Amino acid sequence: MSATDPLTTADGLPLKRALMRAQRSARWRAFVLVAPLLLFVVVTFLVPIGQMLHRSVHNPAFPANMPALTEWFRATPAGTSPDDRAFAALAADLKQAAANRTVAIVGTRINYDLPGTRSLFTATGRRAAALAPPFRTALLEADARWGDPALWAAMRNASSAYTPGFYLSALDLTRGNDGTIERVPEQRRVYVPLFLRTFGLSAAITGLCLLLAFPIAHMLATLPLRWSNLLMILVLLPFWTSLLVRTTSWIVLLQQQGVINSTLVALGILGDDGRLTMIYNQTGTVIAMTHVLLPFMVLPLYSVMRTINPAYVRAARSLGATSWTAFRRIYLPQTVPGIGAGALLVFILAVGYYITPALVGGASGQLISNLIAFHMQDSLNWSLAAALSALLLGAVVILYWLYDRLIGIDNMKLG
Repeated sequence: MSATDPLTTADGLPLKRALMRAQRSARWRAFVLVAPLLLFVVVTFLVPIGQMLHRSVHNPAFPANMPALTEWFRATPAGTSPDDRAFAALAADLKQAAANRTVAIVGTRINYDLPGTRSLFTATGRRAAALAPPFRTALLEADARWGDPALWAAMRNASSAYTPGFYLSALDLTRGNDGTIERVPEQRRVYVPLFLRTFGLSAAITGLCLLLAFPIAHMLATLPLRWSNLLMILVLLPFWTSLLVRTTSWIVLLQQQGVINSTLVALGILGDDGRLTMIYNQTGTVIAMTHVLLPFMVLPLYSVMRTINPAYVRAARSLGATSWTAFRRIYLPQTVPGIGAGALLVFILAVGYYITPALVGGASGQLISNLIAFHMQDSLNWSLAAALSALLLGAVVILYWLYDRLIGIDNMKLG
């Protein structure tokens, strides 16, 4: 064999081809091993998110049950006043929907955009068979609201199965009679203030968790192992206790006739008529959720602090740095990955929390997740619930992106 001959394997296959074949075989084996987990993630995570995003822009209830009126809307520009042909199409669709028992479905769809109109559709649907030409007069005699331009604008918006209307509603926006986007009246602005409240309370909870968790994690990281393990059990104890039990315990502690108020009155700190209101408001939500989420801040901080060599701080102090300077310049920067991971984890969990705000939050302590649950379970406006969920998901993704830009996702330490 000369020096210029290509290298081959024992069976005469060129070495380069043999290496490529081996790498390809290794990749296939790795894919087969990962495939079950990948399939699980796709089925249980990606597919539901995709369905949610689709539901947030898709609602075929009106065009599927009002085809003639939908066709009139398609043939006329936005802002066109309804003519005799439009009223004839409306009457024909109402008769067919009444025969198919789908009038309530149509009324519910319009009621999402214009509250109070479901009864209009159901009442007229019961008398639809008696409607006769001229249909404009017949419908206006049945109910004068059939001439309301706002109603026709709502029906036009609902005539398309795919619509951004639910995202507009989730941002307290609406389409005017001429199709322009405008803000809803101030007394109907619900979702944007609730989003702001959710992010504000979540940030406050994250800050409180950081203030409480930092000294706890530092103590766990510096104590001897047998003592730190014992204290770690106390930190993890909430994980082993039912969330419902923990939340109801806070109700007992925080209510006006509860343990904390009664103790303060007994010590003379408060008068009996000056008991604090700490439950069924934002205070109760913050206190209870801080307790629930505190371990999620302690564990990332502990995992980082455990690896910090104490000799660094001692060296800084031996070179003349004060305790505060050594902490600020040497110790604290090394804990940033744990702080970032804990803050990100607690904030994301807080914005999506549902049970604790529902039990202790009252009217002022509810979060956006409680309203999403309301639309899913009570109002059955799944499209609006999906739009609210999509906006919340988008905010979390933006937060994740900001964390990656500021700290770097590779520096995240979760324990």
